[in-house]
Amino acid sequence: MAHATRPSPALAGRVRLPWLITVRSRVIAAVLALAALALTIAGLTAYSLERAMAERRVEGYLERAVDEFRVLACGQSADCAPGIDPTTGRPFASPTDLIRVAMQSQVLAANESELGIVNGKVVWTAPEGVTFRPEQDPEFVNTVVPLSELDHVTRGRLATPMADYFYAVTPVRFPNQSGALVQTFDMRAEFAMLRATYLTYALVAVGSLAMVGFLIWLLVGRLLQPIRLLRTTAEDITEHDLTRRIPVHGNDDLSALTRTVNAMLDRLNAAMGSQRQLLDDVGHELRTPVTIVRGHLELMDADDADDVRTTRALALDELDRMGRLVDDLLTLAKAERSDFIQPQPTDIGRLTDETLEKARGLAPRRWLLDELADVEAVLDPQRVTQAWLQLASNAVKYSPGDTPIALGSAVRDSELWLWVRDQGVGISPEERELVLARFGRGANAPLRADGAGLGLAIVDKIVTGHSGRVDIESTLGQGSTIALVVPLQSATPALEAAP
Repeated sequence: MAHATRPSPALAGRVRLPWLITVRSRVIAAVLALAALALTIAGLTAYSLERAMAERRVEGYLERAVDEFRVLACGQSADCAPGIDPTTGRPFASPTDLIRVAMQSQVLAANESELGIVNGKVVWTAPEGVTFRPEQDPEFVNTVVPLSELDHVTRGRLATPMADYFYAVTPVRFPNQSGALVQTFDMRAEFAMLRATYLTYALVAVGSLAMVGFLIWLLVGRLLQPIRLLRTTAEDITEHDLTRRIPVHGNDDLSALTRTVNAMLDRLNAAMGSQRQLLDDVGHELRTPVTIVRGHLELMDADDADDVRTTRALALDELDRMGRLVDDLLTLAKAERSDFIQPQPTDIGRLTDETLEKARGLAPRRWLLDELADVEAVLDPQRVTQAWLQLASNAVKYSPGDTPIALGSAVRDSELWLWVRDQGVGISPEERELVLARFGRGANAPLRADGAGLGLAIVDKIVTGHSGRVDIESTLGQGSTIALVVPLQSATPALEAAP
């Protein structure tokens, strides 16, 4: 028999409290919890202090009442002779008269009362208007009556079902009678007023928490708006559309997060664009040689040795072209990576001489040096050499074999210029941007040389990686001067030397 599985307590808690899922709800709950804790601690501390102050206040009042009764009973005499009755002007004749006069002179509060005890019996009580009646509490009466027989003042605390008593018993003795004045406070009623005050405090605190919760709900909603925009924008972004961006407002941490995400989307868009461009280039350029090789292999007569040799030579030539094309496409793909350019201090004069020597191996031409920059700059010597030799290779392709080709380097206006000059077919002004694009070729290029049109695109990527540009000066039918222009980041003071 199958048994039903019970959800874990943690999962059950999450199911019961779905409103705690959002960041907004968690922030509000945390702030309200902390505020409630602070208000509770403050209220309990203040309540405890108020209770202690109330007890000290009642204790002080009882001390003053005892002193006043002693003055009335003894006058100013050191041996406590009977005091003077203010109503008759004669000494008190009995404790009954003394206690009566003492009680009549007191104005009692709502939670205060007095008892007059003579010879072990309660003979005087508070006036009828006083609501606190300790004489109706047998437990209290049975406690204080024996204390009236003592010869010293007794102070104490007694809690009964009727009240919480804070009392003072002041005995007096006459030759034939004894008595005591009992003064007491109901601390339960005293604390009830205090509790009423702090109940009001609690209600105000709850209302304040509700107001704070509402204000935090508005404030957190405003602060989290960029995150909501981030979420909705991320939901709208697909692999086919990476153009959406999040609006940036302000200059705080969330704004910085928004800018970071936008920069990440820019990088993703560039990476996806590069990937699509690579796939398009591969599909476009490799399809032709593959089709040519396949067609010749299908038409080749295997029994004809000459046809086999011809087809083999054509297939190898097409495969070589495909290999060069793949290398160029991989170079363009690597140009999008952050480590494509690895700059280092480089002696430009030595780099110029080495590049000229390497260029001499491209073709048996008359190679010249226009100018030499004796300067040390920060750049990637391998990539710069690759781009410089590509310009030299293009000069070989697109210029007559009996014309010279010149290389040169110079510093002009805080920029480093590295150029190749030829006397070839030239480039028209409207084609100068075209030849820098992928598979872009001038109108005369197919008539002069083979190529896929990726050479100058690679040159442009290398120069762009150095924060530079490709400068083209050309006249149709007379030749071109194509230069790599990069900002000069000198490692030593720049010097120019004439050739």
